[in-house]
Amino acid sequence: MFILTSCGKKGGEVLSIETIASWWVDAGYRVVLTGAGMSTESGLPDFRSPKGLWKEKDPRKLASISALFANPGEFYEFYRMRLAGLNKAEPHKGHLVLAQLQKERLLNAIITQNVDGLHQKAGAVRVIELHGNLGEAVCLDCGEKYSSKALEEKDFPTCRACGGKLKPGVVLFGETLPSEALRQADMETRRAKLFVVIGSSLEVSPANYFPLLARDVGARLAFINLEPTDMDDQAHLVIRGKAGEVLEELYAKIKSLSV
Repeated sequence: MFILTSCGKKGGEVLSIETIASWWVDAGYRVVLTGAGMSTESGLPDFRSPKGLWKEKDPRKLASISALFANPGEFYEFYRMRLAGLNKAEPHKGHLVLAQLQKERLLNAIITQNVDGLHQKAGAVRVIELHGNLGEAVCLDCGEKYSSKALEEKDFPTCRACGGKLKPGVVLFGETLPSEALRQADMETRRAKLFVVIGSSLEVSPANYFPLLARDVGARLAFINLEPTDMDDQAHLVIRGKAGEVLEELYAKIKSLSV
């Protein structure tokens, strides 16, 4: 069950889920931005919700580059806990819908704030990860990359090539976002004719910049979120509901219009 909020009218038409389906079919280029709301439906905790992971642990103490050096034991324990949860997680129907839309060439790119790799596990190919991927590990000294299993091999994991410290392949507090991911996200956003935000609170920069950029360059902008955001008034259309449920119905509408 979900609720649709019309943030206005477009060309005299009252907005509905059929409207966004029509936009989707008509758009020459479609891009989505996904956030933690996609992951929570696969059983992974959101960092910023009232019951999120950050309410139990202080991220600036445990998920920071300084913590890796100041308190490596607790740092690695925290990430092993996250990996244990990730290893049990499976893509939900929302992930599968987006992957299917890519296969059908009805979705050009997925920009994600998530680090769980569930889009790829569902079969999506064009995924831009703004915050990295928890399924990887990287050496701080030489840049050698490993599977995240390397973080679980010993208490204080080190690089087999140079002996340097290994860190999860995610952006830690105190680190900058990967410039190539930002460049690609910017490029895809500027190409979008339809830009859809799914499961993001839009509280974090620079992810909250992309929806406004998309609208500024002429794209239609839609939000699919369980909770309101401070940017809802910027969207042409807001749908309030669970990502999986909304995307499943949206896909059915898209297919009915594509016949």
